Amino acid sequence: MGDVSAEPPILVDASDSILGIRLNRPDRLNAVSLPLYVALTDALRGVRSPDVRAVLLTGVGRAFCAGADLKAHAGSRMTASQRREYARAAQRANLALQRCEKPVVAAVHGAAVGAGLELALSCDFIVVADDAKLRLPEIALATFVGGGVMHTLPERVGIAKAREILLLGDFFSGDTAATIGLANLAVPADDVLPEAERLAHRLADLAPLPLGLARRLLRRAPRMRRREVMAAEARALERCMDTADWREGIAAAREKRTPRYTGR
Repeated sequence: MGDVSAEPPILVDASDSILGIRLNRPDRLNAVSLPLYVALTDALRGVRSPDVRAVLLTGVGRAFCAGADLKAHAGSRMTASQRREYARAAQRANLALQRCEKPVVAAVHGAAVGAGLELALSCDFIVVADDAKLRLPEIALATFVGGGVMHTLPERVGIAKAREILLLGDFFSGDTAATIGLANLAVPADDVLPEAERLAHRLADLAPLPLGLARRLLRRAPRMRRREVMAAEARALERCMDTADWREGIAAAREKRTPRYTGR
């Protein structure tokens, strides 16, 4: 299920320590495809560079991502191996977002439906247009979710609301997404990208080591015992206290100025 367009399925640019990734199938409202998933996974490998301190994910055109390309699905009969390849490519792309070494901010406008909402849920932060339309329609369409939604959705909204969103498959607005905790911030559509950029820059200005340690431990902590979490926190603190960034943070607080972290 490849893209027929000659345009690349994603666009990537780096500026001021932010890696920008834009889903680039605007004629299909950025509906996902196998090449898009593969390109997204490949692009996220670039965040290993120390020059990249945060990632901003958004979509070109009128929508963030309208989910599966139903027109392409309806016109094709995939073999078992093709279905497996497509599902695993989707899993790899979502895992690449969830396990990204740098924090990821999703700027969601227009629509984030099905696989599109799955991608947003795989990011650390979601800034959404208040009038955006969000939905996980898979169960209602006799198919199934992917991308780790059974973890990412309840983590954000709780099991009762996750059950409602997943099983009923109704549309809800960006405003509602922020109210229930699925999104971090809902703003007018014209403000989505600027607000997401501001958030990405705030994250990029933080010291990379404690930021990375906190993100990883937040993912692991729900499956750990309290004593294990506290031991991990102590180890993280000891590592941070042996860095130049720790000394810079202390000096900046004492001198009442903005710290300048270098990642050392």
